[in-house]
Amino acid sequence: MSKRRLLQLFPLQSHSILVKQSVCGFRGRRQYQQTRSVHHFPLNDNEEHNVTRLSSIWTPTGGITAEEDEHDTATSLLVRAGYIRQAHSGIFHMLPFGLRVQQKLEALADKHMKSIGASKVSLSSITSKSLWTRTGRYGGDHSEFLEVKGRKDSGFLLAPTHEEEITSIAASSIKSYKDLPVRLYQISRKYRDELRPRRGLLRAREFLMKDLYTFDETESAAHETYRKVSEAYRGFFKDLGLPYEVAEASSGAMGGNLSHEYHFLSPDGEDTLHCCSASGCNYVANEEVSPVSFPTTKNDSDSSPQPQAVTCPKCNTSPPTLTAHRSIEVAHTFHLGTRYSHPLSATFKSATGAVVPSQMGCHGIGVSRLIGAIASLKCTDIGIPLPSSIAPFQVVVLPAKNTPEIQDGVAKVFQELSRSIGAEAREKVLLDDRDPERFSLVWKLKDAGLVGYPVVVVVGRAWEKRWTIEVIFQEPRKQQGPKRMEVELDDLWEDVAERLAGWEDVMWN
Repeated sequence: MSKRRLLQLFPLQSHSILVKQSVCGFRGRRQYQQTRSVHHFPLNDNEEHNVTRLSSIWTPTGGITAEEDEHDTATSLLVRAGYIRQAHSGIFHMLPFGLRVQQKLEALADKHMKSIGASKVSLSSITSKSLWTRTGRYGGDHSEFLEVKGRKDSGFLLAPTHEEEITSIAASSIKSYKDLPVRLYQISRKYRDELRPRRGLLRAREFLMKDLYTFDETESAAHETYRKVSEAYRGFFKDLGLPYEVAEASSGAMGGNLSHEYHFLSPDGEDTLHCCSASGCNYVANEEVSPVSFPTTKNDSDSSPQPQAVTCPKCNTSPPTLTAHRSIEVAHTFHLGTRYSHPLSATFKSATGAVVPSQMGCHGIGVSRLIGAIASLKCTDIGIPLPSSIAPFQVVVLPAKNTPEIQDGVAKVFQELSRSIGAEAREKVLLDDRDPERFSLVWKLKDAGLVGYPVVVVVGRAWEKRWTIEVIFQEPRKQQGPKRMEVELDDLWEDVAERLAGWEDVMWN
């Protein structure tokens, strides 16, 4: 296939990578050596090994808006920044940068699930109606189920969650109290036929979720497991670097008598939390379980809580300290008891010889929902300054132009980064090597602001005049704009790392 035909089929932002793919694929290493010279801002072998080039990643940013039914700023910015594309109503594709963010969230979830000894599994996306009928969750209105229609009535569903399936596995595998406790989790796609999908990733028909299922011998052991899971969840959100609230909540259709929700406070949220600001009280509850009622005002499509405070039912502090806040739910923990183990016969023989059902818990984190929630929480007029913990790259290096002096500056920057952080530089730092004749520095700066890299390093006028590097730090707080400073090359990573480490301190103080 000719190179011109390949360019027609795959119109990338930089032709250098396409030449590498088309030539290297047919002619081997010699041609690869030749195509390296096509790269803007060439580096030596050691530096090249530790650099990721933006021209090697498909990043279709700018010039595209979200679908007509998605008017919220966060979704529009996720689309324009090249994180996602909408396929159909309530269904989204993750593009390379969106996938990087998703994978970092998954890695963070893996870390904290391992901390409590959970084993990772991967359950089928197809579940059986018969199991859901046995637990009573398929009776009555089941309009939110996406049913599988094959050559015959298969009796299958696309799983909206996996309590029934995991309990069925436990029923056939756990036979004795000596087999307990068991903690199993997965990160998988779930499906719900939402009547009106809206707000992008916040309410979608297909979504990615981390769900943990626990099996214990006694109720007290299950409560201890619940406590450990709660600690792991707090660790997850602490590592994420964003403030959150843990609220008392209703178990709803899931069953059980103990549950908590994890929320980001946001005016874009569909939930309302009642939060007490009194010192030492820490009362937070979803309005569904709060004994307090707030007067509301009606607007075009929603009810908004009034800003005045009322008396907290926990501390009864005077003057009133309980206020209502809109919020986005991003995680939920449930103690289920025998809600599923009893009807599905997930029993075991206890130490006394009695056959008893397992005490269960289920605990979810909405992975794709988190991306939408963080975008909603952090978006500005120009972009989405993501937390350094999940940004596709922590640092982007922008050369101002393609001159020998700037090329030398870029090489020295990556020499310093390779010396300071080694092979991790490839995952943390991105070189925007797109052709400066096609993409000006001003355009690249706007693009970097749209994507929301925590740190932007500019090799430009300051390098030419004073041999210094201009560094732009995105501020963690939404209302604050980026800050600029000049640093010496030898101090570059020290200053960047200090700023990244301080993100969490700024957010929590």
